[in-house]
Amino acid sequence: MSVTGNLPSNINTNSTTEYFNNFFKPEYTISQNANDAMVGYFQTVTGNQDSGLSLASAVIYTAQTQGIDPITLLDEFRKLNKNELNAYLTMFLNLNRVSTSLLGLSNSPQMNKYIARAILA
Repeated sequence: MSVTGNLPSNINTNSTTEYFNNFFKPEYTISQNANDAMVGYFQTVTGNQDSGLSLASAVIYTAQTQGIDPITLLDEFRKLNKNELNAYLTMFLNLNRVSTSLLGLSNSPQMNKYIARAILA
């Protein structure tokens, strides 16, 4: 039932409302074999079942939004060592994030021991 009047409509559809209204709608599909391969790989890399599942789902979602085949991406991940994988995953997952919520890399630069001593003293 629609009621008309001189007041503005209460329905305010902006991008935030639209995003959260569609948050739980499945937009992408992946084969069970590809999903199991991704989940299994990330569970072995992380050593934790839950974190492997979460990381695999984030990578699958990002791959599909970027138009990349998840299995091809998994093959590329297997070629990397652990340090390279961490950096590559961080940059890859940042492809779908807004600039205010980017993931960061841990970077600890080597400092000259004389400079470090001067700063600490």
